[in-house]
Amino acid sequence: MNATRPTLLQLGPIHPPCQAQVDAAHDVVKAWTLDPAARETAIAGIADRCEAILTNGGRGADAATMARLPRLKLVACHGVGVDAIDLAWCRAHGVAVTNTPDVLTEDVADLALALLLATVRRIPQADRFVREGRWLEGPFGLTPTLQGRRVGIVGLGRIGQAIAKRCAAFGCEIAWQGPRDKPGQPWPRHADVVSLAEWADVLIAACPGGEATRHAVSLAALEALGPVGVFVNIARGSVVDQAALVELVVQGRLGGAGLDVFDDEPRVPAELIASDRVVLQPHQGSATDETRGAMARLALSNLAAHFAGRPLLTPV
Repeated sequence: MNATRPTLLQLGPIHPPCQAQVDAAHDVVKAWTLDPAARETAIAGIADRCEAILTNGGRGADAATMARLPRLKLVACHGVGVDAIDLAWCRAHGVAVTNTPDVLTEDVADLALALLLATVRRIPQADRFVREGRWLEGPFGLTPTLQGRRVGIVGLGRIGQAIAKRCAAFGCEIAWQGPRDKPGQPWPRHADVVSLAEWADVLIAACPGGEATRHAVSLAALEALGPVGVFVNIARGSVVDQAALVELVVQGRLGGAGLDVFDDEPRVPAELIASDRVVLQPHQGSATDETRGAMARLALSNLAAHFAGRPLLTPV
């Protein structure tokens, strides 16, 4: 190890072009590339000098790993979601956490609209219809319109607001649900998710993950959407009762779903894969080259601020 560079435990990959910057500025243990035995040995080897962890939203950082680093002061997350980081442990042990808000808002909101349009207008199904030569046998069936739909958004943070503005541009009526009022917002707030789903034609989950929102989109909420309703999830798989979602899709009691996130990624229930009512994405919300680069640069800037003794840019 080079004593002139700070030591860094990296738990998951970041934007590949930015990895070279990580490697140049730190002595890095890339834990996710090692088998379990080698990973344990490597972490033990840096325990006396490692002050920072670099991770991503999917991998997070658990208490057992962090407890092995007695000098740990910072967990820098390459992602906006921090539900996979044990925040209670960090608070109890004086460990700061940073994430990468703002820089991914627009791309995630874009994907939410793409999933919504693809689900309502059956774009993947129509694409297969053409590729399989079935257009030669007759026209593709009519689909519903997005125009004038009632769109309920669960979580009106940065991403939720960006989704609402996009839906409004399509002539949709907007309402939302969240734990706190948002003064100055033009859209009405519902008291709970079931009430919002009863009002809505489309329900979009855009809230943070974690225990506070676990199964916020419940069986009752999905049933309230009904057999012509559409559910879109660009939040976290934990936000929806996935077993209930599968049941309603299979039984035709939910009109459709556009899903970017799942309970046990990358494993997706076979019933969802088989369903013609569902449009699937492999957790691609922020997955553009530009946004992932901006996320990585912000995570690196937080690391640099810590090691230089400056205030962190985006503390959680």
